[in-house]
Amino acid sequence: MSDLDGVDLDILKGVQRDGRLSNAKLALQLSLSETPCWRRLKRLEEEGYIESYQANLDRRKLGFGVMAFVQLSCTEHDEATTRAFVEIIQQSDNVLSCHNTTGDADFLLQVVAKDLDDYSRFVEQTLRRLPSVSAIRSSLSLREIKSSSRLPLG
Repeated sequence: MSDLDGVDLDILKGVQRDGRLSNAKLALQLSLSETPCWRRLKRLEEEGYIESYQANLDRRKLGFGVMAFVQLSCTEHDEATTRAFVEIIQQSDNVLSCHNTTGDADFLLQVVAKDLDDYSRFVEQTLRRLPSVSAIRSSLSLREIKSSSRLPLG
């Protein structure tokens, strides 16, 4: 982040807050002219500071009433098994995020499902079929207190 100046950070804050913000409005908010603002924004995209743009959807309104956090423990950690595991997880639309972690479990997944029956099917048809998984521990979210993907840029 040392390569970024205050204007770069302000641009990142602006597009993180509203990905649909036009360059003209962003430039106006930052008291910049449009061309330098656009150039900086393109540079931030090209250098990978901005990976993509997306809309945040309300999962409940779309019928995904179950949010689960799943800890997976594995017996094998060789390259081929890990590659097969990663491929299956990346193809699963129910998995919102997957992290290789320290501690008791090898992986922590954030999973959505329409209801408990749908979640049960996901566990049986996807998680139990993953290579080398020896333990599955699910924690169901009772109430979501905060959900954000915004980084604390200051």
